[in-house]
Amino acid sequence: MPTYQYECESCGHVFDIMQSITEKKLQKCPKCNKNSLQRLIGTGSGIVFKGNGFYETDYKKKKATPETCPANKSKECSNACPMKETGKSA
Repeated sequence: MPTYQYECESCGHVFDIMQSITEKKLQKCPKCNKNSLQRLIGTGSGIVFKGNGFYETDYKKKKATPETCPANKSKECSNACPMKETGKSA
């Protein structure tokens, strides 16, 4: 939902509001109650990611454990083993 910026021509009150693209423009100023609002042309904003754990839970690589290590049959991890990065051996 885009954020629009409005300015009242009567009292000069400026504010931002999130509105659907299909909603009509606001006309009444919340401060002076006159029908003199103008929607300002802005640059818009970038993508906003809201919520806990974006990237952390969705895309982060999981660290290998000795049980999941593909080289768990040998005593030392191979160069391709993800356990090698942690300094642990399987």
